[in-house]
Amino acid sequence: MCNIFLKRVYEPYDEMDGCRILVDRLWPRGISKDAAKLNYWFKEVAPSNVLRKSFCHVPELFEEFRSRYLEELRSDEKKRDLVEQILQLGAEGRVTLLYGAKEPIYNHARVLVEELKRQI
Repeated sequence: MCNIFLKRVYEPYDEMDGCRILVDRLWPRGISKDAAKLNYWFKEVAPSNVLRKSFCHVPELFEEFRSRYLEELRSDEKKRDLVEQILQLGAEGRVTLLYGAKEPIYNHARVLVEELKRQI
């Protein structure tokens, strides 16, 4: 698990990022595809639109969001496949999961990393 890191997509590119994967459903505003320097965009691993909109980055709703997102990650076949791909990439080298949210704590990328750790 020490090979999987989180970073806000707006932070500067660094060669040490390794494999860069955007894990947001929506493309981040103001970032060009060239500037993002992505290896992959796994938008399907992000929370469903219904769940994303119900949370809306309100910290008081985070625990409910977290539970529901973990359920999505565990029950949705496409999400499970992408989680497995991230784990495989992490076994091969450094992986940086990129997200666009301003809030570094109450966001889906943290929950995704929690699930990745659980599966190791």
